[in-house]
Amino acid sequence: MPAELRSTSQGQTLILTLSNPERRNAIDPSMYAAGVEALSVAESSADIGSVVITGSDGMFCSGGNLQRLLANRQQPHEVQAQSIEGLHNWIETIRTYPKPVIAAVEGAAAGAGFSLALACDFIVAARNAVFVMAYSNVALSPDGGASWSLSQALPRQIATEILMCGDRIGAERLHALGLVNRVAEAGSALDAALALAEQLNAKAPNALASIKELLNEAPHASLTQHLGHERDHFVKNLHHANGGAGISAFLEKRVPRYE
Repeated sequence: MPAELRSTSQGQTLILTLSNPERRNAIDPSMYAAGVEALSVAESSADIGSVVITGSDGMFCSGGNLQRLLANRQQPHEVQAQSIEGLHNWIETIRTYPKPVIAAVEGAAAGAGFSLALACDFIVAARNAVFVMAYSNVALSPDGGASWSLSQALPRQIATEILMCGDRIGAERLHALGLVNRVAEAGSALDAALALAEQLNAKAPNALASIKELLNEAPHASLTQHLGHERDHFVKNLHHANGGAGISAFLEKRVPRYE
């Protein structure tokens, strides 16, 4: 079966499923492009409030296809560079996508699969899920924003350990480190991710988009600059129709309905 990114939906949640059974859901350039296209279409759809990325057959993603990487050693350097640019385009699309993106991880998330999970806003992992930055195990350095994501989220020593040692890390430890949001029982990561997505779908989408934008901007701004960004977003959201709907519903003790 060819590698593909399957797109389905449940309620207001778009589900993107990595499917490459013969290679444990390894990802390739066609899947990167499909991911970017799917998010682009969903961004303009009022029917989609959130996205879940998961893997088929009880496995999240084994990372890149090592056979393809080996073949690319015989090609000009630009061939691999273009492939990585495709992955990075998908990673950046996820990071800047205005709606919440949740990784639902069963089995292993290795190499670029781990990078992909880290690019998401939330990670829900099965209790027996395993994460590994496998790059150093095959004499490679990371891609997919792995070094950026880990350095932003963890102390340098922990990020260095994960990237240099290439050891398998359980969901429980990553939960303790703050990288995994929720730990689910084996086989139920997708259900737990969809429950989280449903909770998020009930929020005002403009407010969630502002929160994600503010979080993305924060590492690059001084406190003074960031306070200005918060002010601008707050005022914009207060005067949005959803601001009035949310405040009125809270005061009247009823469930809000957002547009």
